Amino acid sequence: MNNKINLERELDYLGLLNKAREIYFELGEKAVLSYLKSSYRLLSKVYHPDLNPEHNKRAKLTQQRLNMLKQMIGEISDDDLLEIIEKGTMGQVPRKKRILVVEDEHGLQDILYNIFLMEGYDVRVAVDGYIGYEVFCQFNPDLLLTDVIMPNMNGTELVNRAREKKSGIKVIYMSGFFGTDKVGKELQTQVIKYKYKTISKPFKLSLMLNMVDNYINDIGASSFTRGI
Repeated sequence: MNNKINLERELDYLGLLNKAREIYFELGEKAVLSYLKSSYRLLSKVYHPDLNPEHNKRAKLTQQRLNMLKQMIGEISDDDLLEIIEKGTMGQVPRKKRILVVEDEHGLQDILYNIFLMEGYDVRVAVDGYIGYEVFCQFNPDLLLTDVIMPNMNGTELVNRAREKKSGIKVIYMSGFFGTDKVGKELQTQVIKYKYKTISKPFKLSLMLNMVDNYINDIGASSFTRGI
């Protein structure tokens, strides 16, 4: 019994419990077991101390708890693990926050999709601004995370069109170059006027996660805006 209580506590601390219950509710036993047994690998990369020198103490603590979680899951039966998850699936599943990622670099697109999905967000992706706008209209996201320089329609054009549909949309721009050309000036205007956020590539995933979590949940003023 204590093993179950401790495991439930660790899953909750690491933010995996509610997501696991959503997966169980939507997709069933096999999907949630796969999620829980693979979550350690992805989160270990995000919270690896070597990749987070500015937050080394927090990263080490989380890494230790992830190692503990891996051991606990390995020592418990699938039936007992499912019993922990089933406890919270009888009530109504709350609406998940929605993130639309518009990024033409497929590797980064896949990483962000998987990370945000594991963090409990409802996520959609698009490879350029044109497709991104179509997805935006259908998906109605809470946050638009977009590259700046893309084919077909750039990031600032996408945001201008998105604002016509949803004026209060939250936006994070990500780019390797925030220039002084026409696109750069338009971006700067939007950031100042609407208080959008920017993050420079390459960035640490933990930094991106903190920014998104604070911004989408209105937790204080973000100190991560940079590049402008």
